[in-house]
Amino acid sequence: MEILSEPRVPGGVPAPVSVAIGVFDGVHLGHQAVVRRMVEAAGRHGARAVAVTFDPHPAAVLAHQHAPPAIQRIAQRLRSLAALGVDATWLIRFDESFSRQSGETFVNRLAGGFGALRSVHIGRGFTFGHRRSGNVALLQQLGAAGGFTVDPVEPVRAHGGVVSSTRVRELIRRGELQTVAELLGRPYSVAGAVEAGERLGRRLGTPTANVNVDGLALPPLGVYAVQAIIEGTAWPAVANLGVRPTVSTGVAGVRLEAHLLDADEDLYGKEVEVRFHCRLRAEQRFDSVEALQAQIQADIRAARAALAAPAGG
Repeated sequence: MEILSEPRVPGGVPAPVSVAIGVFDGVHLGHQAVVRRMVEAAGRHGARAVAVTFDPHPAAVLAHQHAPPAIQRIAQRLRSLAALGVDATWLIRFDESFSRQSGETFVNRLAGGFGALRSVHIGRGFTFGHRRSGNVALLQQLGAAGGFTVDPVEPVRAHGGVVSSTRVRELIRRGELQTVAELLGRPYSVAGAVEAGERLGRRLGTPTANVNVDGLALPPLGVYAVQAIIEGTAWPAVANLGVRPTVSTGVAGVRLEAHLLDADEDLYGKEVEVRFHCRLRAEQRFDSVEALQAQIQADIRAARAALAAPAGG
């Protein structure tokens, strides 16, 4: 999938374009419905399928103190969009200057940059532009003049409510990971480059990959059975999400440390996606390092059993 910094026809070959616009944080079932409708329309029109999204989240600029934690980092979001058959994504850097654009200015820039714009697809309630001046009605008005159709996609409902990023974040916070997976259409995961740690895990006999989780929506602290996806290979693993009360040296903040059960590789600098399977226990403080080591071995056995169990078992 091509990443665009400006609206233009991907691939450099003249062609009509269909677009789907949204923040798409999490690329959940509701987002997928919008993007799939766009991909289908692009197929009918012989057009290129282009997603239009924003980074950082607009709320991080417009209401920094109230900005929601992200469900995915931008690299994950782009991979999720590519998996839906998107040809290209116009990744807009959302900043103060961009936030002052009116909805009409944004749509005119969109239509002018992509040229033969055939269709625009958004969630029915999606708004954009300065003071939320862009909406379905504005798009329909400009589309009638500009020759493109507008497809407002109805919200998707599942598990008794509308699928939304806000709802997914709350379910993650409560640790309802099975429901989260069903609303995302895939297992909940976090991804990032493996960072150098204090090598305490290696000294304890269980080396870990340390993944930065700052700014992300996170489940309750504890020990989890997970899969670590590295360069396309899925490794069974056990992960601690927490503050390491037994061995902490005063480093503040929540950390995610994953121990691969069947591999011992130098992962520093590599990207790892930690795919959560289930929570094994709460994080706790032990009276000694020896007690912690014994519990880690028990956690490894529990993780192997959980990952080997049939789905739903």
